[in-house]
Amino acid sequence: MVEQLTERLADAQIAIVTDYRGLTVSSFEELRRELKKSNADIQVAKNTLMRRAIEGTAFEPMKDAFQGTTAVTVSNDDPVTPAKILTKFAEDNPQLIIKMGCLDGKALSLDDLVALSKLPSKEAMLGKLAAVLNALPTKFVRTLNAIPSNLVYALTAVKDQKEQ
Repeated sequence: MVEQLTERLADAQIAIVTDYRGLTVSSFEELRRELKKSNADIQVAKNTLMRRAIEGTAFEPMKDAFQGTTAVTVSNDDPVTPAKILTKFAEDNPQLIIKMGCLDGKALSLDDLVALSKLPSKEAMLGKLAAVLNALPTKFVRTLNAIPSNLVYALTAVKDQKEQ
């Protein structure tokens, strides 16, 4: 079990520790399905096994959070989406308590995770970047096109003025 947890954490970008005490099984399964859609997993394991699994990994700052009924959400892809899902679920289900998270070896408090959840998703940010990159050549071409157009307008104005 420790080996499996260590392998799962080795590829992860973010891990978030939650306390699920008081959640019904159906609510927990609903959360699991929602996380699965975004390529994230939530896993329940014994605290001692989790502490052993994170030893020597970037997630070691979380070892003190493994007390009580804990579940760990891990994502390999986008760190923002699991934070969004968990904070939204915790708002709707106050039994779920987000203890802390860890991103790139840095511990994240609840406030940090809420701030992270308010960021746009990876896809949205890539879309904005593509729009900016597309706008640069378009503006450059318009600027280059404006120079001869303005010259033609000026020459036309001079011609009209001389004809009068």
